[in-house]
Amino acid sequence: MKKMLIMCGAGHATSTVVRAKMEDWLKTQGLENQVTIKQSAVGDEIDNIENNRYDIVVSTTVVPNNIKPKVINGVALLTGIGADKVYNEVKKEIEE
Repeated sequence: MKKMLIMCGAGHATSTVVRAKMEDWLKTQGLENQVTIKQSAVGDEIDNIENNRYDIVVSTTVVPNNIKPKVINGVALLTGIGADKVYNEVKKEIEE
């Protein structure tokens, strides 16, 4: 089971929207039983991300440079433009 973190600035608004879209997408792909999702604020999770506590991290906000390589930019899930690219990155992480 993969552990996914979806985060935004405060852990409430945009991460809630992205979490709902991600859960729907996981169901359409038949992957809902392969991932557990946590939702939080970026400031609360930096240490956890640095220590690899999550397999997949999706953010709708700017993240510090030290964790950038471990984070998938999820803004496209809010706009709808480029969402397929985000889903493809997530799927790749799930399959690894």
